[in-house]
Amino acid sequence: MADMLPPRAEVVVDLDAIRHNTALLAARAAESGAATMVVVKADGYGHGALPVARAALDAGATWLGVVSVAEAMSLREAGVRAPLLCWLDVPGTDLRPAVESDVDIGVSTVEGLRAAGPGAAVHLKIDTGLTRNGCPPDLWPELVAEAASSGVQVRAIWSHLACADEPGHPSIDAQAKRFDDAYDIALAAGLRPMRHLANSAATLSRSDLCFDLVRVGIAVYGLNPLPHKEDLVPAMTFRSSVVLTKRLPAGESVSYGQTWTSTVDTTVALVPVGYADGVPRTLSGRMDVLLGGRRRPVVGRVCMDQIVVDCGDDPVRVGDEVVLFGTGADGGPTATEWADTIGTIDYEIVTGMYRPRVTRRYVGEP
Repeated sequence: MADMLPPRAEVVVDLDAIRHNTALLAARAAESGAATMVVVKADGYGHGALPVARAALDAGATWLGVVSVAEAMSLREAGVRAPLLCWLDVPGTDLRPAVESDVDIGVSTVEGLRAAGPGAAVHLKIDTGLTRNGCPPDLWPELVAEAASSGVQVRAIWSHLACADEPGHPSIDAQAKRFDDAYDIALAAGLRPMRHLANSAATLSRSDLCFDLVRVGIAVYGLNPLPHKEDLVPAMTFRSSVVLTKRLPAGESVSYGQTWTSTVDTTVALVPVGYADGVPRTLSGRMDVLLGGRRRPVVGRVCMDQIVVDCGDDPVRVGDEVVLFGTGADGGPTATEWADTIGTIDYEIVTGMYRPRVTRRYVGEP
């Protein structure tokens, strides 16, 4: 079988982990009477939007969220009928296919409201302090008045938190207050929308902000947005295999720039992945892999297609599995470890695995 061959560059996605994480988040939301939207934008954060969507719906999610009409229509065309919200497209995008397919549209402007058109189900977004997408508070009464008289169905009002991953940050309560004020304006205009504000971090830490619906993203994929531990299981493992081994004498250098030189005789293993496959070059000299049941250092610079692993005197064979990151349960590296090392977030690591040379395989399918 092809999947029994040693992988060159493979992402393994555990759909049982997706189900576990979704069920945990949906249970937290349900404690506050809220339903759960699972966000599958950016091809399911690099995990595959369609398989993740199906697994999440199996596990208690009732809504799905994406960014673009194209992402929404891809799910609809695959037979996904669950309530679905898309919220950001370039001006001039034809929204009719989405509206006709019962996709809800996120709207931040009067122009966006008119583009959605009569009959569209819309979620009006108020900017409460992230200062990104969303209607500025001074323009909100105009947007609400237009929505109340334009023939659209105002399904919800919503906003997005800037610092929910920092429990106790004063902006969280400040944004909640602005959100409440925006809701009061909507009610005064005769609208009766549901509300959604909480992301993954707020769902896990601020039950008072769950309202009618939560939008969970990164936590569904098992990556914890909070500083304290949660019972989340990372769903993605990135693996490769050894393609060559060689014995190096002391004093021999490895890779471009010869930034690493062996101080003793050692065995090195060549692994056929590099920065073209999602291994950041900034991890050069700063990363380990799991090989032969042990963490081992990657030495020398990360190349476009290759890394070199120092294996000491241990026996290593061509074809041996190499785990670059995974759940961490076996002591191996994680996507979060990579992110922390290079000063980014694990979102960037996993979404960056959607690459032409990286194959994707699923476990835990029905």
